[in-house]
Amino acid sequence: MKNNLFFTVVLLLISISARATEGMWIPSLINMFYSDMKTYGLKLKAEDIYATNKSSLKDAIVQFDGGCTAEIVSSEGLLLTNHHCGYDAIQKHSSLENDYLKNGFWAKNKSEELACPWMNVTFVKEIREVTKEVLNGVKPEMTAAERNKIINQNIAAIEKKEMKSETISAKIKPFNQGNQYFMLVTEDFNDVRLVGTPPNAIGKFGGDTDNWVWPRHTGDFSVFRIYASKENKSANYSADNVPFKPAHSLPISVKPRKEGDFTMVYGFPGRTDQHYSSGKIKFYQEIERPARIAMRTATMDQMKPAMNESDEIRIKYSAKQASLANAWKKWIGQIGGLKALNAVAKKQSWEKEYKAKAETNPEWKTRFGSVVDQMNAITESNGNYEFARAMFQEYFIFGPEMLNFSYTFQNLLTKYESLEKEGKLEEALKELSAMAEGFFKDYDAGLDYKIFKVTTPLYIKYVGEKMLPAGLKDSWEKSGESIYKNSVLLQPEKLKNLLANFNKETAELLKKDPALIYANNIYTAYANTVVTGFSAFASEENRLLQTYVEGLLTMFPNKKNWADANSTLRIAYGKIEGSAPHDGMRYTHFTTVDGIMQKYDPSNPDFELTQRFIDLYNKKDFGSYAQDGKLWVCFTASNHTTGGNSGSPVIDGKGNLIGINFDRSWESTMSDFVFDASRCRNIVVDARYVLWVIEKYGEAGHLLKEMKIVK
Repeated sequence: MKNNLFFTVVLLLISISARATEGMWIPSLINMFYSDMKTYGLKLKAEDIYATNKSSLKDAIVQFDGGCTAEIVSSEGLLLTNHHCGYDAIQKHSSLENDYLKNGFWAKNKSEELACPWMNVTFVKEIREVTKEVLNGVKPEMTAAERNKIINQNIAAIEKKEMKSETISAKIKPFNQGNQYFMLVTEDFNDVRLVGTPPNAIGKFGGDTDNWVWPRHTGDFSVFRIYASKENKSANYSADNVPFKPAHSLPISVKPRKEGDFTMVYGFPGRTDQHYSSGKIKFYQEIERPARIAMRTATMDQMKPAMNESDEIRIKYSAKQASLANAWKKWIGQIGGLKALNAVAKKQSWEKEYKAKAETNPEWKTRFGSVVDQMNAITESNGNYEFARAMFQEYFIFGPEMLNFSYTFQNLLTKYESLEKEGKLEEALKELSAMAEGFFKDYDAGLDYKIFKVTTPLYIKYVGEKMLPAGLKDSWEKSGESIYKNSVLLQPEKLKNLLANFNKETAELLKKDPALIYANNIYTAYANTVVTGFSAFASEENRLLQTYVEGLLTMFPNKKNWADANSTLRIAYGKIEGSAPHDGMRYTHFTTVDGIMQKYDPSNPDFELTQRFIDLYNKKDFGSYAQDGKLWVCFTASNHTTGGNSGSPVIDGKGNLIGINFDRSWESTMSDFVFDASRCRNIVVDARYVLWVIEKYGEAGHLLKEMKIVK
């Protein structure tokens, strides 16, 4: 595709889409959608939002620990992100003696901030299009393998040239299904420390019951800080490091909000798949998602009672359960949204329009005329590989932890002799020992066995005997009994001794361990029957999607086109707005602390409150954070978001932080595939509630002294 085609498309579509809020836009192309943002109420200049020769809003936005977003809110590197994004760190620092999950945590000074050496944050220094350079030497007549070889060589050379220091990285990613390429120049900071977190009764208020649901009353935030060397450079954790001095930090507005106010979400959305065919949407709606939901339901039905009965298990499994439940409930809402929108039929109607357009031009007909039918056909004929892969993930990675943990030791057996010859065995054993220690800190074998017993028959049912180890259907129960009773790999002290005295004899014993045998059999059957077929299917599907999107950009220059999310920095814009997704029901655009008290139920763990919160509420001391006597907790807006946008700043028209994005409404979760402007809403914790919790509940008003508060 011609390199200038994309720019022509964007210029045309922006001029006609003044009311649309769909899309996740590339910041470096801001001049192409800036005028549209102004129609919503943006007051900033384009270079205030994205610039490489001066500080801009982008310099206050970081990718948080590889999967979320966070924003800098002080000149001393203070970060705000979601409670659920910081949950892993909160859980790791928690114990029965210091239960930060239940009680919260607030560092009273910098010396009390808790180091998280496993975490990092990533700044984007520059986003630069490199399509021409990446496709240099690629010719239309080339095979996919020949094309990919040249592209990969070009990417490696361009990235290597850009690596000018140890702290600066360059990563080239495909956009628009490989019709475009951009290079992101980034910098990682590896010393991140936990500064504060509200208790679960605030940060997770509503729990799984309210997750993805509006109205919402969750104070989903946590506070971290970036540290750097004394020269303000990236550095690994050290007691000598000092708070990072950012190029930009976001002021926080406590001014009144109203419906219709401009909102911008600036963050790192993970993945959307807007170009999937009708057949693929139907596959997800009717087959893949329901099976994933059933697998996770079985697991969580064992976890939740165990967590409610034991504080020890609750602390061990809080982060795991939250992660499982998040996707589980999202998928339930996603199916509902797709059905409500009649998404499959709408996709089929669009596909007819696409094919009809291709028929109007001989060149288009040859290039694009059959691609939609091919996309649907490949899902019909090879979707079983994707389904089997999804079920393997649910069982092996998200099901009984014994499986993935045990299989980790297969590599030791496979490479034992070579590691010994190279003098690397001792190092490998130390790494495995450290990994095992971390695993057992948050593991309960009794609960895991219960999960094994409910998920294994489901896995067998869904995958079918052809893709399973021989005889598994008849042997899994006896195997499970032996594993959880006899496996050395599930007995911390015995495993520790085995690794400390590892030799050929113990290697032979490890080969006979029932957990490793079982895990290896499951993985080997998957590798032999699914991996090759899925790889071929995915490769062909990606090729067809690339052609499809090329046709979309070529044949429909006036259609609003945006590149799918791919964990790169993006801008979404809209306004504070309620919705009416169901007949006879209208959602207001905000909630208040009054709703928290209405939901309060001490008999339900999802709606517990601390006595301190109740006392503060009864005093009604909301200070400058109240609006018309009410303290807002959350609000909704019409920004297009997805996973990875968790923790993203929600910014007003003047560049001030007004909230932290943390969710979508249940009616919006299908927006990864199909966006609907009338019902898709992102959910935001109001910055004023965040400040109130920090100051009044956490008694950490010293943190506010670092921030610039706009009144």
